[in-house]
Amino acid sequence: MARYTGPRVRISRRFGIPIFGDSKYLERRNYPPGVHGPKARRKLTDYALGLMEKQKLRYYYGLQERQFRRVYEQALRRRGVTGETMLQILEMRLDNVVYRLGFAPTRPAARQMVTHGHIRVNGRKVNIPSYAVKVNDVIEPKDSDVSRQLVSRGLENSTGRPVPDWLSVNRDALRGVVMRVPTRDEIQPIANEQAVVEFYSR
Repeated sequence: MARYTGPRVRISRRFGIPIFGDSKYLERRNYPPGVHGPKARRKLTDYALGLMEKQKLRYYYGLQERQFRRVYEQALRRRGVTGETMLQILEMRLDNVVYRLGFAPTRPAARQMVTHGHIRVNGRKVNIPSYAVKVNDVIEPKDSDVSRQLVSRGLENSTGRPVPDWLSVNRDALRGVVMRVPTRDEIQPIANEQAVVEFYSR
């Protein structure tokens, strides 16, 4: 599956939020990209607003359109609030959990770590970034020097990024555990998930 490899600063400036982590460029240029600079843009329609919210989440989690649509349809089939369920599905992806545990500095790095076979779930190697982890699953590096060094380096560099309460990490043992499914308040989405649901339900 292809992934986005274009200019990230442009995407973050378009939405006005640090989609990919770093916010220094937004402090310097806190207006959308383009030749017209910081001039006021015309009012957006409801469709355009829904599209923007959807694109925020899609870029944030590193999914292509077909993958993201599949997440929405999966959430629609489950009981509960569709928007919150969709966020929970996205958060429980293996690449996102590896990032949240601090094993990797960014989600793209976590995705690469998974696809290259450096991560094990409950003792078994899993190389599918979209793999849905479950409660009580144990995530750890493969038993090799390279894999353990990658995770150890990631943990050292992520000391300033707190691990969410729904995850537990043992930095000495290089091991993380999924304690429970996260709530919406714990996820703190960067976009209005209800607008995404309304966008797809048109």
